[in-house]
Amino acid sequence: MVKWLNTAVCKTVIRGFKSHSGLHTKLIGFMNAPTHPPPLCENRKARYNYTLLEFYEAGLVLHGAEVKSLRAGGGHLNEAYAGFSKGELWLIGAHIAPYKHATLQGNTGYDERRSRKILLNASELKKLKQARERDGLTLVPLKLYWKRGLVKLTLALAQGKKTIDKRETIKRREADRATRRLFKGARSG
Repeated sequence: MVKWLNTAVCKTVIRGFKSHSGLHTKLIGFMNAPTHPPPLCENRKARYNYTLLEFYEAGLVLHGAEVKSLRAGGGHLNEAYAGFSKGELWLIGAHIAPYKHATLQGNTGYDERRSRKILLNASELKKLKQARERDGLTLVPLKLYWKRGLVKLTLALAQGKKTIDKRETIKRREADRATRRLFKGARSG
């Protein structure tokens, strides 16, 4: 009903309604809704193992049954990485489970971890290739998600962390949790 309204308009509209109005609660729920749909699959360890420097959104060349399998939740990026081969960028090691209703995959020996072509602009490909060769950085896939009916991939140009850096990340995370607990206790108490 009001999906086109932005947050500022919603706040203005809400002021005109009484608090017990059903539309009021619908508008409040709309304002607090997440802006992005949940990802199809995510590489959670990437933020722990790498320092992420730049992010890129890319397309991915998939077969029809692979898209259906991703829609059903059959994929992960845990051990995946991106690499160049013959001037093209490929997603290597990503797992997309076979779609159980597909007929061709069962007969042809479907490879769940086959390399899949990543679609980026030529200028972005050139920039990524230069950064990898010059600085020794790596390309890490972060998540797969839907955007206007297409499967998109978020890539990050990343630098590997050393063990000491990983420990610092854990300490920082624990300190943030402790401060959140303190603030939560102060607000409720």
